[in-house]
Amino acid sequence: MPQPEPLSDQDIAARLGELPGWSVSEGLLRRGYHFAGHFPAAAMVIHIAQIQEELGHHADLTLGYNRLAIAVNTHSAGDRITALDFGLAHRIEAVAAAHGAD
Repeated sequence: MPQPEPLSDQDIAARLGELPGWSVSEGLLRRGYHFAGHFPAAAMVIHIAQIQEELGHHADLTLGYNRLAIAVNTHSAGDRITALDFGLAHRIEAVAAAHGAD
């Protein structure tokens, strides 16, 4: 499998336009979600863990009482943002509403 290539700043900016709520800071693609309580936030963590295993690509997840922070880049691409990160972000967005995330 070929190594993922880092995306250019222009490509990252264009892809961010497809993911409202996501941003880039400190070299990481990031998103925060809020929930009605702890259980929906924890359930989303489990759902994301399943997606990450399917993709073989993992983000840092920080769970709080009613919030979840996600930060991801691609370690094998020198800790840069790649298409893998955006693929994961799109999959996360696809399940977020089912967990009541906003």
